[in-house]
Amino acid sequence: METDLVTLNIEQGIAHVCLNRPSKINALSYEMFKAIDKVIKQLAKDKRVNAVILSGAEGNFCSGLDVKSVASSPSKAAKLLFKWLPGNANLAQRVSVGWQRLPIPVIAVLQGCCYGGGTQIALGADIRIASPECKLSIMEAKWGLVPDMAGLVALRQIIAKDKALMLTYSADILTAPQALELGLISEINDAPYETALVLAQKIMQTSPDANAAIKRSINQSWTGTVRSLLARESLSQIRLLMGKNRVIAAIRQTKKPDKNYQSRQSWW
Repeated sequence: METDLVTLNIEQGIAHVCLNRPSKINALSYEMFKAIDKVIKQLAKDKRVNAVILSGAEGNFCSGLDVKSVASSPSKAAKLLFKWLPGNANLAQRVSVGWQRLPIPVIAVLQGCCYGGGTQIALGADIRIASPECKLSIMEAKWGLVPDMAGLVALRQIIAKDKALMLTYSADILTAPQALELGLISEINDAPYETALVLAQKIMQTSPDANAAIKRSINQSWTGTVRSLLARESLSQIRLLMGKNRVIAAIRQTKKPDKNYQSRQSWW
């Protein structure tokens, strides 16, 4: 499937998703928010997909919100922020938290600009691999705004509170080494896409059900209680023991290392 603003290509179980608005440094218009949300929903339903690589077109990840485009239409701005209940995710938030909610490992490849909303989207990925020249910023404060695209869901899990406050108060632009030191990114590599592909292929060698369970357990238990963590681990293990991919994993370790896994179970 391909659209003007987001491309999606699935090859051998790996989904390659690209933010594709290079003339605007992949800045986020209302239509681009819709396109990203649509792709996330499509991937959630596609049980053939066992890993996702998320990147931006032509050497940049995303320069953030296209303020002029969104501000020119009050109705579109309202649609971005509308939600039925305060605790629900609106469209602006789903393009970040949606990646966390996918039962699939998501690797973001960060190059060039990764500002504002671009950083919020990247924080929704499980792993972030950046090129040496990449620059990141949580810069909503420059516009008199609070970061409101759900990136803080992940930010509170990966860096200390005082560092998060420092970044959001100052809206400083970080180099890739600075971002790595803070834990904002996972790795710096001269060939970030190729590195992400190697990692995705390695992930493909493990059970898609196990990966879904691991992602859910870690994301939901990271700031939860010990009791909820123990309960979730037990439930996930029972589901894995009931599934065929657990048996296939054992066969791959002992008899047939190339035996194919079945599609991800529907309950993840």
